[in-house]
Amino acid sequence: MSTKCGEDMTRRDATLTRKKLLAAARKEFAEFGIAGARVDRVASLAGVNKERVYGHFGSKEGLFAAVIGAAMDELAEAVSEPGDDIAAWVGRIYDFHRERPDLLRLLMWEALHEWQEEPPGEQERLARYSMKVDALARRLDLPGGPEAATTLLSLIGLAAWPTAVPQLTRLIIGPHVGTQHAQEAIRNGVMAMAEGAVRNRSQ
Repeated sequence: MSTKCGEDMTRRDATLTRKKLLAAARKEFAEFGIAGARVDRVASLAGVNKERVYGHFGSKEGLFAAVIGAAMDELAEAVSEPGDDIAAWVGRIYDFHRERPDLLRLLMWEALHEWQEEPPGEQERLARYSMKVDALARRLDLPGGPEAATTLLSLIGLAAWPTAVPQLTRLIIGPHVGTQHAQEAIRNGVMAMAEGAVRNRSQ
């Protein structure tokens, strides 16, 4: 086997191991948070030696940061910047979190763990949301800055809140909250509120 083939196989193995570790860690962190997560459980679920975790990510905190980063990339790929139909965009955010609630769980664990600190990867995340703020400002003809930023935060909150606090959603909507009819009603309500917020901002 040539040296180049051996290096290619090593890189492929390392990439595959990293993907396995990220998938396993996402489940572990979403369920237990940073403090409760166990590196040995992540390694066991991924089918690799525990030392591989430290070799790829340095620490449990480094692994958590990588998991958050990958999840945020997934959201950015699934839901682009706000376009002409802001309500439909909010609906897509709602759908994403409804179908993949683990990202919200990860963000809530992160908030509990690092609420007074700058989270890992903050500069990249700032840049990503800055582009969304600018896109929303252009769409609504708002000045850039706090007004557009708080509007974006409010719209994301509308989309994410029902999934972020499922117990509160159940208490308010009732035991039929999981039915298709109830979910459609929630989604339509979220989109209607988003449309109203956009209309008020545009006037």
